[in-house]
Amino acid sequence: MSGGLQCPAPVAVRDEITIGHGGGGRLTEQLIEKIFRPAFSNPALECRHDGAVVQAGSTRLAFTSDSHVVSPLFFPGGDIGKVAVNGTVNDLAMCGARPLWLSAAFILEEGLPMETLKRVVASMAEAATAARVAVVTGDTKVVEHGKGDGLYISTAGVGIIEHAGSIGPSHIRAGDAVILSGDIGRHGMAIMAVREGLSFESTIESDCAPLVAPVAALLATGVEVHCLRDLTRGGLATALIELAETRGLEIAIDERAVPVCEEVRGACEILGLEPMYVANEGRFVCFVPQSDVDKALGVLACTVPSGAPTVIGSVRAVTGRDVLMRSVIGSDRVLHRLSGEQLPRIC
Repeated sequence: MSGGLQCPAPVAVRDEITIGHGGGGRLTEQLIEKIFRPAFSNPALECRHDGAVVQAGSTRLAFTSDSHVVSPLFFPGGDIGKVAVNGTVNDLAMCGARPLWLSAAFILEEGLPMETLKRVVASMAEAATAARVAVVTGDTKVVEHGKGDGLYISTAGVGIIEHAGSIGPSHIRAGDAVILSGDIGRHGMAIMAVREGLSFESTIESDCAPLVAPVAALLATGVEVHCLRDLTRGGLATALIELAETRGLEIAIDERAVPVCEEVRGACEILGLEPMYVANEGRFVCFVPQSDVDKALGVLACTVPSGAPTVIGSVRAVTGRDVLMRSVIGSDRVLHRLSGEQLPRIC
């Protein structure tokens, strides 16, 4: 360009942490690949799954941890306590495990109303009962006023794997169908609508829910499940990109097959957001052989909370690391990771 001007581009390498490092996109990937994986490398970590599958004698266990910095603390369809329980339970379910036990650590800011804490804890207890897990241990810390934004929650979970199969990115096969459990974007937009003061004819409610029942039903009915992934930060697009990169196969999806409710679509248009990248807390993708598609759809239709499962694409028999999306006008484009943070503080 004349005059030495250049088009702005995202900084590839950062010397300090930014809010974008928490968004599940390129900066998060850099943290994992350049700092965490080299330092902690081990076979369980290298699976790059929603949790670790470990062996304890003759028993296979799934183990996961999570932290929750949701703002605001309460939103239509949920709150930080409900997200903390379901987010951890769902990570275990994606490993094909039956969740059993959770820990919960609370970082409380000085001045937090006791009634707020009681409300969050009651919501956590209700969510744990619904998911059939027990909070068996925990911790509490208090920080000075102005240094904690009210309340943060860190959780960990343990579940047992009671079947002989292996579920994870490495088991994705060429020809697998990609099934989406329901419409996308409601969790992120429920929070953003509250933050931005947006109102619609119908209130957008978070899809926050446990996913143990649909996964257990898939396994109980003999569906050959190759991989599961819940769609939290970074949304559907980021989840598929992570899986394509991990497995080294190309995933092709059809944008027209991806359900987005009108209220979510409208909110995204107002805020300039792409629904494919908006977080969910009660949705997942399932990779199964084409021969099991009808059975899987039937099971999910009866068990997914407020969802209508649909086939959105397939895994192609070509080596690659891309996710290709056929747009509503019939053109193909490659989905890329977010370069920064689209929606901070939503999980």
